[in-house]
Amino acid sequence: MSITPTIKVQSDDFDAGAELAALNATDGQSGAIASFIGLVRGDDGLAALTLEHYPGMTEKQLCAIADQAAARWPLSAITLIHRHGRLPVGAQIVFVATASAHRRAAFEACEFLMDWLKTRAPFWKQEQWANGSSRWVEAKSSDDDAADRWHVPAGGGGNGRA
Repeated sequence: MSITPTIKVQSDDFDAGAELAALNATDGQSGAIASFIGLVRGDDGLAALTLEHYPGMTEKQLCAIADQAAARWPLSAITLIHRHGRLPVGAQIVFVATASAHRRAAFEACEFLMDWLKTRAPFWKQEQWANGSSRWVEAKSSDDDAADRWHVPAGGGGNGRA
């Protein structure tokens, strides 16, 4: 089944309920929808997170990874929304939802997409604290390890997991 994922890169907030309702209305064949919403955490007194990206390149990369998920799992719909700009603590950053006839495919595809977004999506993040200090966020090996588990060795098959 060929699907056209919904991909949005935006500064505006999103309505997760409306996005889930739209995803559910796509084809009537889904038996499961899995979703994830990422929020800005206030760890260590963080005040805000600023996300930067290159328009055009970012959307192209998000479409490519959504296509990869659709090729690995029998999905009927995908929605990816990633925000950019300055986001205060508690703000929604990302929304990922996948629909499939079966729950396992929906869960695994949603988790795959989140692991990829966390480690390989072309966004640059800067943390800002109330005292005016800031720093760019560096990759974490634990996030890379989570994404690497989805790699399929040459000649591999199966459900996309190593």
